[in-house]
Amino acid sequence: MNDSPSEKPESVRYWALIPCAGRGSRAATAGPKQYEMINGRPMVEHTLRAFAGVQRLAATLVVLAPEDDAFPVHDDTQLWTARCGGDTRAQSVLNGLNWLLQNVARESDWVLVHDAARCLITPEQINRLIDTCAGDAVGGLLSHRLADTLKQQRAHSDPVRVAATVERGDKWLAQTPQMFRVGALIAALIAALQRMGSGATDESAAMEAAGFEPLLVEGGALNFKLTYPEDFALAQAVLECRARNRTDKDTA
Repeated sequence: MNDSPSEKPESVRYWALIPCAGRGSRAATAGPKQYEMINGRPMVEHTLRAFAGVQRLAATLVVLAPEDDAFPVHDDTQLWTARCGGDTRAQSVLNGLNWLLQNVARESDWVLVHDAARCLITPEQINRLIDTCAGDAVGGLLSHRLADTLKQQRAHSDPVRVAATVERGDKWLAQTPQMFRVGALIAALIAALQRMGSGATDESAAMEAAGFEPLLVEGGALNFKLTYPEDFALAQAVLECRARNRTDKDTA
């Protein structure tokens, strides 16, 4: 799975993979949440614009559900789609990785897997992850130190009650992108799916189960996953603020 000794570092490529086959039931939207309009664009468009701003990426592959007919038409030659989404996120990512490996990628290439619903990601954050992980043997993920006090609930209590306060000093919130070698991630996800059925909740968990220790790279509080209805209002406000800031710079 690792680079061969004769392979030149500059020949290793970076691919982005965006699983976009989910239904987003917790978001209470009329359709798949990745197509919910935010600041005048479908959510996934904001995500893809951030990746388009990262020049080092060879291409971005969006993994769609087989029946998806809502994804916007693009003329970007570095943006590809594959209708190979699975029943779970892990299966969609694995299918997308196999598509890359069968068509364009090598096992030693890097892949950055990112949630379509993390639409506030920025090119700067993506580049920070690449810069930090490119020289590492394993790879890593964007993440954010836990700031709030963390509570553990008492099992089977109704109403729900606190059982304990959990030490937060070494706790991080996992974010995306998560960046690993294509071949190593495929092997880890296959093992996770065989072991757990639905697979790991993220790519890092699969790699951890395979015995690796991914790097934690600071992302930021705004790189959150839009999951609940109130998240959309916050994302709208952030994107409006960013648009105003760009306009102010352009007219300065």
